[in-house]
Amino acid sequence: MKRGHLIIFSAPSGSGKSTIVNWLMGNHPELKLYFSISCTSRPPRGTEQNGVEYFFLSPEEFRQKIENDEFLEYEEVYEDRFYGTLKAQVERQLEAGQNVVFDVDVKGGINIKQHYGQQALSVFIQPPSIDELRRRLIKRATDTPEAIETRLAKASYELTFAPQFDVIVVNDDLATAQQETLSLVENFVNAEE
Repeated sequence: MKRGHLIIFSAPSGSGKSTIVNWLMGNHPELKLYFSISCTSRPPRGTEQNGVEYFFLSPEEFRQKIENDEFLEYEEVYEDRFYGTLKAQVERQLEAGQNVVFDVDVKGGINIKQHYGQQALSVFIQPPSIDELRRRLIKRATDTPEAIETRLAKASYELTFAPQFDVIVVNDDLATAQQETLSLVENFVNAEE
């Protein structure tokens, strides 16, 4: 069986990354795209199942795996609230011929790319401007004005990492950005080794 590829998506919050990734995965089964199944130390929500949405670990188990260097990337979002990607899980998915998709923060994306090099395609989804990002976040109506300003400050910082990605897709028009991303991913997964 042909080994899978890795596709890394990163973007500032509100850039449309998850919308593009979900469209790609939902509408293009021929690409054999599968999310990397991450680990978290938070408890399951609703109908989430261990090994499906996440691998659920205790903070102690998570710390032990960090100590054993078992993660490709991880982050402690809040105290004792970890998220991370296990090297062994990604390897299992690649060996099964899956093209593994990462929807991760900018630093996580850079770390994964550094680990896998040419086996991975790193895509940075960029908003057309910070002003447009502000407009989208306000329209989304999920954050307070203070939270929006915090997200925009973080986005400005994250935009400085864009040149470290293989390709930048500017999401000015969603349909155009989706087609551009589709073309990039198709070319990458169908390229001869």
